This record gives sequence, structure tokens and C-alpha cells, in this order.
Amino acid sequence: MAKANMSLARNVMPTQDAKVRAGNFDEVALGYSEEVAIDEAMRCLDCKNMPCVSGCPVKIHIPKFINKVKEGDFEGAYQIISESSSLPAVCGRVCPQETQCESKCVRGIKGESVGIGRLERFVADWHNTFCKEEPIRPESNGHRVAVIGSGPSGLTCAGDLAKKGYEVTVYEALHTAGGVLVYGIPEFRLPKAIVAKEVDTLEKLGVKIETNVVIGKTLTVNELFEMGYEAVFIGSGAGLPNFMGIPGEALNGVYSANEFLTRSNLMKSYLDNPETPIMKGGRVAVVGGGNVAMDAARTALRLGAEKVYIVYRRSMDELPARREEVEHAEEEGIEFKLLCNPIEITGYNNPDDVRDPKNGFVTGIKCVKMELGEPDERGRRRPTEIPHSEFTIDVDTVIISIGTSPNPLIKSTTDGLDVNSRGGIIVNEDGLTSRKAVYAGGDAVTGAATVISAMGAGKIAAKAIDEYLSE
Repeated sequence: MAKANMSLARNVMPTQDAKVRAGNFDEVALGYSEEVAIDEAMRCLDCKNMPCVSGCPVKIHIPKFINKVKEGDFEGAYQIISESSSLPAVCGRVCPQETQCESKCVRGIKGESVGIGRLERFVADWHNTFCKEEPIRPESNGHRVAVIGSGPSGLTCAGDLAKKGYEVTVYEALHTAGGVLVYGIPEFRLPKAIVAKEVDTLEKLGVKIETNVVIGKTLTVNELFEMGYEAVFIGSGAGLPNFMGIPGEALNGVYSANEFLTRSNLMKSYLDNPETPIMKGGRVAVVGGGNVAMDAARTALRLGAEKVYIVYRRSMDELPARREEVEHAEEEGIEFKLLCNPIEITGYNNPDDVRDPKNGFVTGIKCVKMELGEPDERGRRRPTEIPHSEFTIDVDTVIISIGTSPNPLIKSTTDGLDVNSRGGIIVNEDGLTSRKAVYAGGDAVTGAATVISAMGAGKIAAKAIDEYLSE
């Protein structure tokens, strides 16, 4: 075994050159080699109390899998990760490890934490490249469970139950399984072939996936029980975009980030002759500061925008996006307009334009400058307007990325399902809703959150469903 690596700095993740990647949709991060992965694993101190595990929502045995990497047993490492995670190649790419497992790493006290996420990605990619063995399908226990939504929460719940022998069917509203993993996260951060591979593994475990089924329209929760399902898990996500309620949001050239990313990621609007059109070129403003805003801005750049702005009402210190994504955006030339808040989207009417002139077209976004005051209830300093500080940014397209809410369709078609004031389904600590045998988790409960937190909710619900049906 190689010697311990006591370097204070983690091994650098190789990436595409910023100028090159800004013009393509290929994955930005290129991944560790075997030698680098082993070297990074040797930075792990194998702590007895395993603080990193406490920061993982799905409780992967992190030191155990890293020890396997140290030994060069990459398949063994994958099997350890798979005991807890149904989507290791996904999590290794999009999970915010820096605020979860890596934030608990002892090596981070006097230097950089171990690159846990990078090692998870390496292990999963190694398995997907070299392992040709089919997963073993468990013997059926005779119980049937329906899962609504094929995003990270639904897939995790389905995978955990399938491993226990449950006959699980996942119902997905769109034509491709994966939920937010396929419609929300761009190819350059999460290649869709990776998602397809993870879904294929679950199908080989026995999970059935039915696409183009809108629960609440095609079928209802009541009808699922009539079909013989003994429990239902709702993991339908938070696909209803929020808007600001400012003048001009109905102009042509204004998108929600959800629509913009879905057109690009799922409908392939970046192709030369797409069936679903999208903005290409011009000047773009993205309103918001989260990971979705970074995804939308970087996608707009790759679609040929000549200039892209991030408009955010707080400072860089309060920006909620992952630091890595912010750095990548800056490297690619995206300009951050911080301490700015939009108050109007300006536009014009041109009846001779061949496009629909009904609502006019975007010409700019009018903003007001902000300053930070006292902290709000979540501890972030509250932004307040600076009087008489209005200014306008000339743009052709505006993308609103200020969050999403759960779609109300399932609530409106399901009796006895309680929701909170934000539309999130109310559940107990086991994911059980106000209706017997109906469980829920992920963004449908919390509103827009992280992939890994949704996976954690799916695991909790799967355990509770197993206990309920085993009584």
C-alpha cells in the first residue's frame, strides 16, 4: 500500500480549459486517474468516530470505501458505496460534499478536506467502465409499491425497496426517467449517459419504470391502490417555477430557469434544427444566485450568448451556489452583477416581427442597487434598496431562477393529503403523510433542495414502507 499522504491540499480535479468548454456541452470536470485517486485516498486518516459519515444524508460508510481505494480495490469500494446509495455516479458529481461529508472531515481543520466526492465519482465511473457483471435481482416478496416520480428521491426509494424484494413501479410524467437529473442539470455537469446507466441498474434489480404517466391526470393515487399497490411514495419534486411579480415578465424572451433548462437538457434545443426552440445568442441576464442560476447562465453561454450576467441581490459571500460552480462560471466569462435587484423587465412591440408580437420582446432589465442590513431569520444579511439607484442592463433574454414550488396537481387530486403554506406535502419523521400508506420525500416535501437530501428522504421512506408492509 502507498504511504500516507499528509499534504494539506487535496489533489486538483482536472478540467477542460475554460475557453474551450464555454463552447461545448462536454463534461467540465475530467475525473481522477487511478494513481491520483489512490493518492487522494491516502490523505484519509480513517478516523474511528467517522465524522464524515454524520454529514452524509444517506450514511455511506466513507472511511470503509476509501480504504478500498487505498488498496486499489475499486470494485470493492463501489460495492460499499452501493450499500447506501443507488446513484453513486450522480452523487459524486452534483452532491454538495463541501457542506456535508467533507465539512466534517478532520483534514479540513488545518488544510483541505479529503476529496470524498471526487473519490466517489472515480469509483462509480471505474465500476461503470470495467464491471460487466449484472446486478443480482432479489426474489420477490410478493408486495407491490408504487413510486411517483423518477428523480433522486423516487429512484432511491425504488432501489432500496427492490433490493428487499418488493415489486416496485415508478411512474414518471416526462418521456425520460431521471427527473431533475435529466431536465434540470446540464450535460456539462452531469452527462445524461450517467443517469441512464444508473436507471438501467435499477431496472435490472427489478424496478419497472412507466414514463408519460401524469399522476393526478393519467392515474390518481386512489387508482394506484385500486390496482393492487399496498403503499405509495410521492417523489414528484418541485417543478412549479416562482416568479418575481414585476412588470415585463410576460414579454417574449423571459424564461423560468425550469423551462430554459428543460428545453436545453431534455428537449435538446441546442441542436441545429430543434423541435423545441430556445434563445440562442444575444445578451442574457439570469436572476438568482443558486446552482440552478449557474446552470442556466452557463447553458446560455454555450448556446452562443455574447454576454451573460448573473443578477443577485446579495453579495458574493451570500451566494448560495456551490463555490466550484461559481468559480467555473467566472472562469468562463460570466459577469456577476451583485447587490442588484430587478424591478422591471423592459421591452418593445414590433408588429412586423415574424415572431408573435403579442407581448413584445425584451430589451433590458431595470434594477435597483442594494446594500446589506441586519441578518434575517436564516442568518443571511437582509438586502435593502438604495434610493434613486436605478439602472438598466441591455439584454435580449431574461431567465428567472429564484426557486420552485411543489406542483399542486397531486394534492388537488388526492383526498386526505395535508400540505403546508408553501405547497409542500406534510410528513412525519418516517416520511408518512396524513394518509395511510402514502409516503413522500424530496422536493415535493421540502421545496427545491439538494439531490442528496432528496435521496436521504427516499431511503427513510423505503425503510418505513418496509417496516409497514412487514408487520
